[in-house]
Amino acid sequence: METKSGLKLSALQLNSITGNKQANLEKVNNLVTQNLAPDTDVLVLPEVWTVGWACDEFTKSAEFFNSQSPVFKLLSTLSKKYNMWIIGGSFIRKSENGLLFNSCPIFNRQGDLVAVYDKNHLYSYCGCREGSYITPGENGLIVDIEGIKTGITICYDIRFPEIFREYRKKGAQLLINAAAWGSEKPIPWEMLTKARAIENQAYMVALTQCGNIDLMNSNIGHSRIIDYLGNTISEIKDQKEGFMTAVIDFSEMENYRKQCTILKDLKNNYEVITK
Repeated sequence: METKSGLKLSALQLNSITGNKQANLEKVNNLVTQNLAPDTDVLVLPEVWTVGWACDEFTKSAEFFNSQSPVFKLLSTLSKKYNMWIIGGSFIRKSENGLLFNSCPIFNRQGDLVAVYDKNHLYSYCGCREGSYITPGENGLIVDIEGIKTGITICYDIRFPEIFREYRKKGAQLLINAAAWGSEKPIPWEMLTKARAIENQAYMVALTQCGNIDLMNSNIGHSRIIDYLGNTISEIKDQKEGFMTAVIDFSEMENYRKQCTILKDLKNNYEVITK
């Protein structure tokens, strides 16, 4: 496939209504219909936008993912209507054997399901119990979006640089982290998302939810598009619900990679001696 040098990316920072999947489906449809930037090539949605970060609601919101499921129908319809790719954040997917996964579906411009990524690392600390409900995914995923190799991750995956390095080794130019990140952890969110972009010389879409989760917890609501040097080129602050958009030309990044060939300096393994 011919490589495309530029993509118009839009990402929707959303305040999901906890536990109300139908309301969230309607909200996403309305926000996209009313506010999506014209000629968007790729739309990114946040983690668990269908239900909010409420682990005890995961089982109730889970659905078998097929052409008749509510999430499938909405994302397929929007991708066709607006002639764009959709990286569908995540929803709770039920497998045929009854296991639940925190899954990110990817649709192309024709509304076809291209791939599904299952979150590899499950956050089960500090009062969260994701691992009690969700089964971890077994592999990473790179999707070729019209010549741009795109590595998909979800939220807590950001703390594991190993998966991002594997994406870079396989040629990833764009990294996605769709999150529902808690407001009590601002430094890790800011630092880790920038670090993954810098160390892998790649663009990063760091998209999280905003607003309240419940009476005691809220999302951080600071989404950013970060370039390969760690610069923020688009962002949403102050818990605002809406879109951030950037047109990315990947040719400058590729030239930088040719000048600063860090992958050549990687060792096959790093033996550590303890004395």
